[in-house]
Amino acid sequence: MSASTTETEDALAGCAADTCGSSYLTESSQRAFLRQLARIQGHVGAIGKMVEQRACADDILLQVTAVKGAMSRFAAILVEEELKSCMSSFSSGCEQPDKSEERLDRLTRVLATILKQT
Repeated sequence: MSASTTETEDALAGCAADTCGSSYLTESSQRAFLRQLARIQGHVGAIGKMVEQRACADDILLQVTAVKGAMSRFAAILVEEELKSCMSSFSSGCEQPDKSEERLDRLTRVLATILKQT
């Protein structure tokens, strides 16, 4: 396990639910994320087949770039969902200011890790 993976896991520890007891992911957004991940998994599988078929490296790299872009979009939408949830919890009074600040700190650490990897 890499150091950045550990940093990400540490930053996300304890973020499953806000203080109002609801998950930050709605059922519809969870389904959308799972569909998006399934498409990405299918794309990765196709890259594996390209390798098995000894496709040209430039074709494989082009597909790898597409997967990286899809993962970046996935991460961006996930960050957007978390920020919306955090702001909603804070503005509705469900969450104490220090809890919202803690959530934003965790998110900031994860974003810093992601940006270091790009």
